[in-house]
Amino acid sequence: MNTRTTPHRTPVPTDPGSGQLSAPFAEAVLAHAGRDWLRLNVPGHAAAPGSDLAGFFGSRITALDFPPLLDGIDLGADTPLDRARALAAEAWGARRTWFLTNGASQGNQIASMVAPSLGRTLVVQRSVHSSVIDGLVFSGMDADFVQPSVDPAQGIAHGVTAADVAAALERTPDAAAVYIVSPSYFGAVADVRALADTAHAAGVPLIVDEAWGSHFGFHPALPPGALSLGADLVTSSTHKLAGSLTQSAMLHLAEGPFADRLEPLVDRAFRLVQSTSASALLTASLDLARRSLATDPAATARSVEAADRVRGAVCALGRFRVVSDGFPAFPDVVGLDPLRIALDTRAGGITGHEARRLLFRDHQVMVEVATDAAIVAVIGAGFVPDTDRFLEALHTLPSPLTGSGAGPGAVPHLPVPGPAKLTAREAFLSPTRVLPAERAVGRISADTLAAYPPGIPNVLPGEVITAEVVRFLQRTATAPHGHVRGALDRGVTRLRVVD
Repeated sequence: MNTRTTPHRTPVPTDPGSGQLSAPFAEAVLAHAGRDWLRLNVPGHAAAPGSDLAGFFGSRITALDFPPLLDGIDLGADTPLDRARALAAEAWGARRTWFLTNGASQGNQIASMVAPSLGRTLVVQRSVHSSVIDGLVFSGMDADFVQPSVDPAQGIAHGVTAADVAAALERTPDAAAVYIVSPSYFGAVADVRALADTAHAAGVPLIVDEAWGSHFGFHPALPPGALSLGADLVTSSTHKLAGSLTQSAMLHLAEGPFADRLEPLVDRAFRLVQSTSASALLTASLDLARRSLATDPAATARSVEAADRVRGAVCALGRFRVVSDGFPAFPDVVGLDPLRIALDTRAGGITGHEARRLLFRDHQVMVEVATDAAIVAVIGAGFVPDTDRFLEALHTLPSPLTGSGAGPGAVPHLPVPGPAKLTAREAFLSPTRVLPAERAVGRISADTLAAYPPGIPNVLPGEVITAEVVRFLQRTATAPHGHVRGALDRGVTRLRVVD
């Protein structure tokens, strides 16, 4: 049995002498861009001021777009890139941090790829992101899935309890790790401390997909980060709420009994899936996002106040409901991300899909996600949007469902997954055939199919396709802004099955 003590993350110092006030990689890239280069290397635009790219985006963008392996940026000893990653590790309380340029999906794939070094079976929350399942295809591991709690009124999944994870570990003697998600797409925070203690008592690490919680731990109004609660390996989608550019993310490794074994494996897996031409712009944005989070907690506080103001106004006006008000009813939810604003729109007489469509079309207001029952708006840490504009647009939406008899009970339930017959890798690599969806029912899926958003797989490679799953995916595909990742066609009329 492994035991460990996880030190609570010390708040990052913000005095004028603190290294967190610098952004060494971003500053090095900016300094290089200010010199008069004759660029006879990639990228092919060569930062030419007369190029189409420079004309469209501005010459500053192309001037900052450097390739890897340059002296003074990322080549040699103690480079600005090395210092930037060390500052990120310090800020998030990690032993080591990797910068990713293919999103948190890349981090999830890396974590799944290294898990076989610790065992044969991954104990994994069934509502993980599809990139975790992609990682299972890469690794060939078996999986013991732990079912999350589901809010039937909203049709959304939350998290898993430590008791359910303990039961899964007891029936899985060859467990490699426990893999969970916190926070959820709707902002529900799991009891990471209890889950870490449960995993460690069984001698395995806890891996947390904290894609939506990269800002956690940087202000008292926010939940603590997963690393400070005992997680061993954490994926952080820094671009989501921490402010870096889209597709940039981080992977954090904690100190602890698994670190010595995991660190070289993570580093090697990182090199397998990271581009050899990683974007300097994405990398610099990670450096700058870390600096902002670590040194300006007052800005994050203003973001939280703005989100609280929206929720308070929604409650006072009474037409819509705040979804997170119902979180205390679920034993696996112990907290809330205050920067996530999930609103039950059906209470106000309009579906979430229609609300999102009209907000976008008529008011130029974008929200993150819609379901049949709700919309989710997010406020990035350090950003204060025009909350009055959002509230006015929201409350001028029509009420097409009023008097129609449609209501919360009409929300489609999340489908129960079919039984697993093969591992994800076995099914993915097997001979396959494509069948009409109705004929694929009862067959073994060769693909991952996930309703987007939020991207939680509804059917996995190796699972039996059920009629319920097909109906759910087809309904999602035909909804406004609906999309099914992995589908062979827009309407999910054909499915790939194991032959």
